[in-house]
Amino acid sequence: MHLLTQPNYKAYALNTFRNIPQIERLSESERKAIEIVGNVLPFKVNNYVIDELIDWDNYADDPLFNLVFPNKEMLLPEHFSQMEHILQNTTDRNLIRETAYKIRLKLNPHPAGQVELNVPELEGVKLTGIQHKYRETLLFFPSSGQTCHSYCTFCFRWPQFVGMNEIKFAMRETELLVKYLEQHQEVTDILFTGGDPMIMKYEVFRQYIEPFIESNRTNIQSIRIGTKSLGFWPYKFIDDEESDKFLALFERAIKSGINLAFMSHFNHPNELKTPAVQKAIRRLRNTGLQIRTQSPLLRHINDDADTWAEMWREQVNQNCIPYYMFVARDTGAKHYFEVPLVHTWEIFRKAYQQVSGLCRTVRGPSMSATPGKVQVLGVARIADKKVITLRFLQGRNPDWVARPFFAEYDDKATWLNELKPAFGDRFFYEDELERMYQAKTEGHLSDN
Repeated sequence: MHLLTQPNYKAYALNTFRNIPQIERLSESERKAIEIVGNVLPFKVNNYVIDELIDWDNYADDPLFNLVFPNKEMLLPEHFSQMEHILQNTTDRNLIRETAYKIRLKLNPHPAGQVELNVPELEGVKLTGIQHKYRETLLFFPSSGQTCHSYCTFCFRWPQFVGMNEIKFAMRETELLVKYLEQHQEVTDILFTGGDPMIMKYEVFRQYIEPFIESNRTNIQSIRIGTKSLGFWPYKFIDDEESDKFLALFERAIKSGINLAFMSHFNHPNELKTPAVQKAIRRLRNTGLQIRTQSPLLRHINDDADTWAEMWREQVNQNCIPYYMFVARDTGAKHYFEVPLVHTWEIFRKAYQQVSGLCRTVRGPSMSATPGKVQVLGVARIADKKVITLRFLQGRNPDWVARPFFAEYDDKATWLNELKPAFGDRFFYEDELERMYQAKTEGHLSDN
């Protein structure tokens, strides 16, 4: 095991994964499945994940192996067979890409109205690297940050990595971002996301952050950085040649009055146990930066209460703040990772019962659905009727937030659109959401 001395970074993609020494442990059918699925869903893994996180003596059941290596079940049988047939019968890369593209379009590549409702405009120009779904918070996709150190097999942003450029979120122009924020003073928080902004070199990343430090005419008070770097390449903040520069920039941003937070993705407690990640967390925390943690609940990776309780405790012990338990998004390989909502809540509840109040900052289970972030509060009985109780943690209309509503009990439903209202014909927000869609559509038609 590497002890805090950075190894030479090495990443493996689909065309080089057979060069991974440990891959010989897999059967030939498992290796072929990686190639078939990897032609549809993105695949990339680095030597830190391979050498320090995966238990190769038990790889088939190892949560970190399942987190980064695709397997046959991650595609529906008909899609797997279709891709397998093409790869067996042609070497024409255009035909292979065309087949993969058709399959990808069936995997709900941009769920929750991301394209239709979230992309704003500035002076008639669509800002394709921005999503503005909630009043106070804006998401920004810097063009240089649209990849990761390794790819998660469940990732709901997988279209960013597979060459679907026509539906990819990315923007280079910081000036347009700042101009938009100057005109939208209601926005107090900006989330840099991707991909992973922490894949960027210092000089590139600095140009995105410094406008909010030096001459901030916006109302930005908090900068969030959505990242998996602590889980997948903590050396970025230890002895990387630019690590001290990043830490100095973070400290400067905080001293300027900005609240700076890493929204760190940890999917399993094993990611928090290496000496490298523990030192990286300490170095980041010494700048004054907050680390808030989040993950979806995923079958085959972390779908039991003890795992979550252990993960939250370890995060708090390392001065991180448990923030969200998400429901796996309805995209990509969701059928492989999804857990019914009722069972997800049961896991959350049992894990929550095991931890102290310091861990109970976590919110969930939360679905990032089209109308907003919807929390499953639990199962209740109202007027002799068994129901699922829900509420908005965030909403397209802020007035929806914290209003409880009720769905018919369904122990098989895995997403909001599978639930039916327990009382009446529609959930309280549905009419207004339809008007939002209609207004956006009519606006686009009038522009054309």
